[in-house]
Amino acid sequence: MATFDFATETSRITTRPSVATRVANAIADVYRAWKNRREFYRLGEMSDSELADIGLTRADLHVAVAVPFGRDPTVKLRAIASDRADTIEDLARKVA
Repeated sequence: MATFDFATETSRITTRPSVATRVANAIADVYRAWKNRREFYRLGEMSDSELADIGLTRADLHVAVAVPFGRDPTVKLRAIASDRADTIEDLARKVA
């Protein structure tokens, strides 16, 4: 076995996370999604004006709640709010 072959094999082994690490990360992701989903439902208790203050609408909540259970709906909300803010900024630049 040449030194080059050993170095190539070693880099593949060390860069791949262990099964235990991947399982722990998956459990942590599901827990985080569950926790954020609980907080997400509290947004539904807010009035429309309160949602507007943070850049959301009630329709955004309906879109975000449609993500599968193991996923985090707040990630979808963040994307919606970010896209809306970018669109508003682009429109403001065109007007000015």
